[in-house]
Amino acid sequence: MKKFVVLAVLLCGAFSAQAQALNEVKINILNTIMMASFEMGYERFIDHNQSVGADLYINDRFSYYKESKSKDQKFKATSIGVNYNYYFGGANGANGSGYVVTPFLKYRFGSFEENTFDELEQVYTQKTDIDSFIVGLGVGYKWTMGDSFAIQPFANIARNFSDEVQDRFSAIEFNAGINIGYRF
Repeated sequence: MKKFVVLAVLLCGAFSAQAQALNEVKINILNTIMMASFEMGYERFIDHNQSVGADLYINDRFSYYKESKSKDQKFKATSIGVNYNYYFGGANGANGSGYVVTPFLKYRFGSFEENTFDELEQVYTQKTDIDSFIVGLGVGYKWTMGDSFAIQPFANIARNFSDEVQDRFSAIEFNAGINIGYRF
């Protein structure tokens, strides 16, 4: 009987440890579909309503500036970012659910190229260096299914600190998406 009780306690402990997943990997499925920009991230919960994270953006773009195939425009940029997430209004005892506020820092490196014509109608490539430091704030809502999957629509606004980027595009950029996450 003692062995049965010890085994039951161990199994309950294992299931309760599984129920408090502390890690999440996620991708922004909306921007992958709309802009062919691959955004993936990692989030580590430091409390049931707080987490820190890191993101990688491959084929990152400035906001939703559209590439034009007729003008031969191309973004060639990658970004890395770090963030802090604070959740409120979610289910009691569930890690990271409900409304979320996310301050973040991001560094983008790469270029934007566009073929243009000079006064002699000769084609040349105009290249804009889009290396920049970015500070922003995001808001969203995260639903959790069980303790394994999460869906989070979000919107961000950020300030870009590059004079070259501000001259070509804008100092302020918007981003939105839908993250699909898996917790473990």
